[in-house]
Amino acid sequence: MKKLSLKTITLIFFTIVGLIILIPFYVIFISSFKDGGDLVRYGVNLAIDFSKMSLKNFIYLFTGDHAYFTWFFNSMLLTIVQVICTLFVSAFCAYGFAAYDFKGKNILFICVLLVMMVPFEILMLPLYNQINNMNLSDSYIAIIFPTVAHASTIFFFRQYISGIPKAIINAGRIDGASEYGIFFKLILPIMKPAFAAMAILNTMNSWNNFLWPLLVLRSDTKFTLPMGLNTLLTPYGNNYDLLIVGSFFSILPIFILFMSCQKFFIEGMTAGAVKG
Repeated sequence: MKKLSLKTITLIFFTIVGLIILIPFYVIFISSFKDGGDLVRYGVNLAIDFSKMSLKNFIYLFTGDHAYFTWFFNSMLLTIVQVICTLFVSAFCAYGFAAYDFKGKNILFICVLLVMMVPFEILMLPLYNQINNMNLSDSYIAIIFPTVAHASTIFFFRQYISGIPKAIINAGRIDGASEYGIFFKLILPIMKPAFAAMAILNTMNSWNNFLWPLLVLRSDTKFTLPMGLNTLLTPYGNNYDLLIVGSFFSILPIFILFMSCQKFFIEGMTAGAVKG
């Protein structure tokens, strides 16, 4: 009876937490059917008035004169390239820390941990100066380059690879496989859960990234989705019609990615937390 009561209380608690988490998504979904003037007048709220709700905002999103889908495509392209580069470069670095013994290995790994502790706001100014000195400003390379070797991703992959028996690596070397062959044919298939977990987290970071692209991008045609949506709020007027429905659609790619990789995400996070 005690175990049953504990399970029931736990279920009720997490159900309530889940409903609380879903409230913002419910609010933005309901608001996307409301008129922009009503949002300005009454604010974003939970009230539903079917007489004032319509598909006008959705029609405007797909047929109106705006650059929303340009921003959406820019963010999609930038996120895909950035996540792929980050995952593979970080995986190579983590494989080096986990599979090899070399002089200064522990010191270098401590440096990785120290980078994780430094807020991006502290690195922002020197990084911005470096990008300008390299003549990379107003380009997507300036956004991708600083995150290619991501400290937290390297740390997670290193912990995951450390849990893989080194006998697998040694067996590959005995069979004559190259180091790249060992990584791609033996290690990479085992790391699928870890890749899925880090893919979701890095996709969220890249998709929602606002501050750094705001600093380095200048051209309107290169704006990402968060930057583009921010331009809808100006001192001269706010386009809430496009802002709300555009914000709702901006959630969908992350939601679809998480639902499709949920199993691997949970497996990778739990395995990475206990291995090493």
